[in-house]
Amino acid sequence: MDQDCWSISKFIEVSAERVFLKMYLVESKAGAIVCMLFSLLFLGTWPALLTLLERRGRLPQHTYLDYTITNLVAATLIAFTVGEIGTNSMKQPNFLTQLSQDNWPSVLFAIAGGVVLSLGNLSTQYAWAFVGLSVTEVITASITVVIGTTLNYYLDDKINKAEILFPGVGCFLIAVCLGSAVHASNAADNKEKLEYFSNDSNNGVGYGTYCNFEFSRRGGKTLTKDVTGSKPTNTNKVDMNDLENGEEKAKAGTALFLIEVENRRAMKVFGKSTYIGLAITFFGGACLSLFSPAFNLSTNDQWHTLKDGVPHLSVYAAFFYFSVSSSLLAMILNFTFLYRPVLNAPKSSLMCYVNDWDGRGWAFLAGLLSGFGNGLQFMGGQAAGYAAADAVQALPLVSTFWGVLLFGEYRRSSGRTYTLLAGMLIMFIAAVAILMASAGKRK
Repeated sequence: MDQDCWSISKFIEVSAERVFLKMYLVESKAGAIVCMLFSLLFLGTWPALLTLLERRGRLPQHTYLDYTITNLVAATLIAFTVGEIGTNSMKQPNFLTQLSQDNWPSVLFAIAGGVVLSLGNLSTQYAWAFVGLSVTEVITASITVVIGTTLNYYLDDKINKAEILFPGVGCFLIAVCLGSAVHASNAADNKEKLEYFSNDSNNGVGYGTYCNFEFSRRGGKTLTKDVTGSKPTNTNKVDMNDLENGEEKAKAGTALFLIEVENRRAMKVFGKSTYIGLAITFFGGACLSLFSPAFNLSTNDQWHTLKDGVPHLSVYAAFFYFSVSSSLLAMILNFTFLYRPVLNAPKSSLMCYVNDWDGRGWAFLAGLLSGFGNGLQFMGGQAAGYAAADAVQALPLVSTFWGVLLFGEYRRSSGRTYTLLAGMLIMFIAAVAILMASAGKRK
C-alpha cells in the first residue's frame, strides 16, 4: 500500500512538471485555425459597434477614447494571464521576466506595429462616415492582405504554401475592385433616391423635409414639418435610443431614411466628395498592411537584431507593447481632436467626454472585441504563419452582415449593386478558405 501511494504521488509530481513546464502557446494547425475564426468574428464586429454610435450622433472622439481604454485592458489581461502560465525558463521566459530583458530591438518593432495600427484604425473610423462600413472594410482589408501577406510570407521563410497562398491574395485583390464598384453603384443609387425625393413635392412633405435637410447641412438647425403643415419643431436633439428601440422614422433604404441618418449622425458627409473618404480609406489600408509584419519581426527576430542569448519576445509580451503604443497614440490624437476636430466633427472638451455616457458601454465592448481579436490573430499567426493569419482580414464578411442588419446598407438598391455585392462576398469566402488552407507549421 505504501509503495502504491508513493507511486501515485510521484506520478502527480511528474505530471505537474509536464503540465507547467512550458508557456502556453498555440502550436497545432487546428488550434491556429480556431483562433483565426474567432478573431475574424471579433474583428468584423467592433467596427459595426463604432459605426452604430457615430450614426446615433455620438462624437467619434468620445467613442474612440472609450474604445482605446478597453482595447488596452484586453491586451493587459492576456499578458498577465496566458502570458504568465507555465514555469519561467531561459528559452521561454514569462511576460514579467521579459519586461526587464535587453530585448529593445524587438520591443521597438512591436511599438511600430502598434503605431501604424492606431493610425489605420483612426483613419477607418472617419472613412466609415464617407463611404460606409462595408466598402471601408473591403478596401482596407484587401490592401492589408495584398501587402501584408506578401511581406509575412517572406519574413516567415515561406512556411506557407505559395501555390495556395497567393491565389488567395488574388481573391482579395479582386475584392478591392468589386468593393470600389459596389460603392460607386450604391452611391449612384442613393443620389437617384435623393433627387427623386427632392422633386416629389406634391403633398409638401418630401420637398419640405429636403429643404430642411439642406438647411441643416449648411449649419442651421433641423426643422421638420409634419404632413398637416403644423408648426415646425426643432429636431436638432435626437433621441439616442431610437435605433436601439427599433423606432425608425423611415424604412431602410429610402431617401427619408438617408436624410434621417445624416441629421442624426455626428459627422455630416452629404455633399462632400467621396474621394475624401476613399483617400482616407486607402491611407488607412496602407497603415494596416504594416502592423502584422512589424509584429512578426518583433516575435521572430528575422533580421537578427537581438543580442546572442536574448530570447525572442513572446506573443503576449509583444502584444502588450504593441497595444500600449497603439493606445497612447490614439489617446493623444483623440484628446487633440476634442478641441481641434477634423472632417467637420463638432468640437468637444474633456468634461463633455467624461459626462457622455450615451453608448459608452458599446464603445467599451468594441475595444474588448478588437483587443481579443488582435491577440487571437497573433496567436494563430505565431503557430501557422502570419501570412495565413491574414485570413482574418476577411472581416468585411462580418461587417457587411452588420451593415445590412443594423444600418440598412444596400436596402432598396439596384440589381447592379446587389450583383456586385454578391460577387464581392463570394471572393472573400474563397479568400478565407484558400488562405487558411495555406497554413503551415512554424519550426
